[in-house]
Amino acid sequence: MHSATEKSEEAPNLRSRLYALPKVDLHRHLEGSLRLQTLAEIAQEHGIDLPSYDIKVLRPFVTAADEEPDFHRFLEKFRFLRRFYPTQEAVERIAYEAVADAAEDNVRYLELRFNPIAQARGQGFSLDEVTTWVCGAVDKAQREIDIRVNLIVQIGRDESLDTAWQVAEVAVAHRHRGVVGLDLAGDEVRYPARGFAEVFQWARREGLHITVHAGEAAGARSVQEAIELLGAQRIGHGIRTVEDSSVVRLVHEREVTLEVCPTSNLQTGVVRRLGQHPLIDLLALGLRATVNTDDPSVSDTTLTDEYEVAMLAMGLTLDHIKRAIVTAAEGSFQPPEEKEQMVEWFREALESENGSLSGLTSREVNDSVNSRSDRSPDC
Repeated sequence: MHSATEKSEEAPNLRSRLYALPKVDLHRHLEGSLRLQTLAEIAQEHGIDLPSYDIKVLRPFVTAADEEPDFHRFLEKFRFLRRFYPTQEAVERIAYEAVADAAEDNVRYLELRFNPIAQARGQGFSLDEVTTWVCGAVDKAQREIDIRVNLIVQIGRDESLDTAWQVAEVAVAHRHRGVVGLDLAGDEVRYPARGFAEVFQWARREGLHITVHAGEAAGARSVQEAIELLGAQRIGHGIRTVEDSSVVRLVHEREVTLEVCPTSNLQTGVVRRLGQHPLIDLLALGLRATVNTDDPSVSDTTLTDEYEVAMLAMGLTLDHIKRAIVTAAEGSFQPPEEKEQMVEWFREALESENGSLSGLTSREVNDSVNSRSDRSPDC
């Protein structure tokens, strides 16, 4: 049995070790990654009316950390956050900082998803403009920071079919500029995915990968619908897959990767307690489950936090975490050769005692994975 002193020393040591692990985040929203200080500065500069410019006062408007869990209240945070894209410079700053913050947490590969409607609507920008600005800022960030980034364009479930087509077409038009996937997100209870099937099937034929938010607020059948009708290769959240054995088999047979976000699942009320979270069950079933942040600012979290929560509150081991990182690398939306190189790099890194890299330096590996002949630096 450990003494109280030993226990107090274990948590900091565990956190340091988890921070040191090279990480993969497949499910992180740009719109949920704004720094509070940046939000306040943009508001002041552009005269955005706020209750206060003090970030302590603004925090409850952005974060869900101290609120009663509720799915729709969680989504409401994004209505507030959509106000902070008044200029091209603001869009680019927010995108750059989202990448920088991920890198600060030792995330080495990030797939950052964004909804161009959030940046364009109300500001008079075109979808093409804001997508180009995000591409450019992210490209600049990954050239200056030790991280590899790809982008996923998101469609809101509450959008019209015409708007969905417009967003999908913009995503396809930027597929050689860092956009690798298309996502469907939002209220899966009120807006079923089936109405967007043709849009997503077309995007898949045009070369984009597909991920769909499902199996969170709605049950396992929403996961089935996303896979069978929209062609989802990954599922955002997907934790309610465990409710239906036939859907478990489908996810397993199709080798669909689940993008699990534990803290977010608690804050939306999808799980009542972290100790009841089904992530460990998903892993026990042999499903390809990963650990991600979802919305670092809204959830007031980092990927290190998510790993720590998964171990201390949900019963995962360090080996589970390492396996989830490799699984995330395997499920990344990259060309096969680049993916193979990155998976091998993560395997080698995670085999060492403290998760440090072996063989190549991180910059050398990053440069190797980054070398893509069809990526335009002027996106």
